[in-house]
Amino acid sequence: MQTWQMQDAKARMSELVKSAQTQPQEITVHGKSVAVVISRGTFDRLSQAQGSLVDFMQRSPLFDADDVVFDRDMSLTRETGF
Repeated sequence: MQTWQMQDAKARMSELVKSAQTQPQEITVHGKSVAVVISRGTFDRLSQAQGSLVDFMQRSPLFDADDVVFDRDMSLTRETGF
């Protein structure tokens, strides 16, 4: 990942955006990372709706399996002191 100081990123915005098409670009202020510029394609891929937890569980290969057994820990709970 290429790193840009904020003042360089502002002065060379076109180059920064063009570089972000091939790899993420890090922007720093006083040596501290503050932002990352990525391509629109990368953003779209990373922010796709993943669906609900219910959708995820229903896509599981274990969905509707009757032979799955989960062992429960039957030990007592700990004291909270209240």
